[in-house]
Amino acid sequence: MKPASTQRHYGMDWLRIGAFVLLIFYHVGYNFTPWGYQTPTRGVVEWAEIPLSGLSPWRLSLLFAISGYASAALLAKDGSTGAFFRSRLARLGIPLVFGLLVVVPPQPYMGLVNSGYEHGYLYYLLNDAFSFRTVRYEYVPRLMHMWFVVYLLAYTMLYCAVQAALPQAWRERIRGAAERALAGPWLLPIGIGFVFLVREYLAYGWTDMHSLLVDRAAHLHYGAMFLFGMLLRHSEALRQAIARQWKTALVLALAGFAWVARDALIYPGNIRTPAEWHAPLYFAKSVESWCMVIALFGIADRFWNRDAPWRATLAEAVFPVYIAHQTIMVIVSYWLRDKGLTALPEFLLLCGSVAVGSWLFYLIGREIGPLRPLIGLKRQRVPKRGPATQPALAST
Repeated sequence: MKPASTQRHYGMDWLRIGAFVLLIFYHVGYNFTPWGYQTPTRGVVEWAEIPLSGLSPWRLSLLFAISGYASAALLAKDGSTGAFFRSRLARLGIPLVFGLLVVVPPQPYMGLVNSGYEHGYLYYLLNDAFSFRTVRYEYVPRLMHMWFVVYLLAYTMLYCAVQAALPQAWRERIRGAAERALAGPWLLPIGIGFVFLVREYLAYGWTDMHSLLVDRAAHLHYGAMFLFGMLLRHSEALRQAIARQWKTALVLALAGFAWVARDALIYPGNIRTPAEWHAPLYFAKSVESWCMVIALFGIADRFWNRDAPWRATLAEAVFPVYIAHQTIMVIVSYWLRDKGLTALPEFLLLCGSVAVGSWLFYLIGREIGPLRPLIGLKRQRVPKRGPATQPALAST
């Protein structure tokens, strides 16, 4: 197996940045669907679920795959599983604790206020926020959007444990078998088939409840995407396979989205898709989920593997922005609920507020040394280096 270059792949940085930007738009847009919180004047925007259905099947798969790719690069840089585990525990664990104690609590509090909770925020923090019980209709404390960090840390810990337990020859054999299976014409069928089997045929069905001990199917899906990203980082053969097939994957992903959008138009909102159409719908989502990830990896490598002045800053800001964005959105949504605004002004205000507030969270946090680890940054700034890109997968 020919290892990938140790140089930084800027295309993956741009893909990671873009994925988290789309995540913000997704979370804001979710408020305009039948499943989100609607203000009386704005209500539900009937077509809002269509673009969201274009993101939903693959957005989390992509994030876990990118995280796996980045984790493999960090593991190679750290040089040992132990050093990698310690660095990941610090970079993910410290922000997780800070997020759960400081950033997340306003979100369930706003939900309680909307349901008639009459106490102030300080009372809530001291008496209810960490009581591990149901307060009115809200169980507290909550993970909220920090579930992603919990899962990523869990997958990292499990990977390190397996690395330590298995002999190197076994690990190489498993990695080689996975590479031979995926780095060829079976790349797309195997991925689509795996996602479909997990979604449709796993016992107890598809679970994505953001609960570590409940999400059996989600763990299989997201954990596999994490491992796929790790494999890609060190497999030249897999990189070449993606370079050859990303255009086909893009066409298939768009076809899958067309079916999903059709279903949303025929059965909008909370109208359930008839049972006889479940399998075709889940298959379309599986096609969209796997193929869009492959297509975006290919596009990032083919077109985006180049540096730019803002790339390093944006890449550093991604994690702090993620930590802050949902709490800012919830607070602003609560403030907007009685303003009488229609959908477009409210959407623009939410997007602008989340962008500005999250960016300020990052800018302030990065300048204060003790705060940097709390928002997922190294305690000391890393000096800038000259550009050095990783070679592209192939010219196609």
